[in-house]
Amino acid sequence: VQLQASGGGLVQAGGSLRLACAASGSTFHINAIGWYRQAPGKEREFVANFSTGAANYADSVKGRFTISRDNAKDTVYLQMNNLKPEDTAVYYCHLYSDRVYWGQGTLVTVSS
Repeated sequence: VQLQASGGGLVQAGGSLRLACAASGSTFHINAIGWYRQAPGKEREFVANFSTGAANYADSVKGRFTISRDNAKDTVYLQMNNLKPEDTAVYYCHLYSDRVYWGQGTLVTVSS
């Protein structure tokens, strides 16, 4: 399985970005797919995912971020609204099937 993330960039606080993660290869029997992030000097943390068909969110992004998926394209999206400087991080696409797979990461920078 390969994961290709895109959509990061620089945005002002209050702005929006949409990340995309395209999966390719053996994408059957996906247990979970979604996003983690890692801010400078911090550990990688969960952001949002689909697991057993349900969308799950970290408390810090609830009400601001929305995860969606296009099964025909094997792509999962993360719509990020009302971005805050503390959302600045490298965002990693994550997929769990037979094992855990990670994308290459895409940088999101939110300026104050």
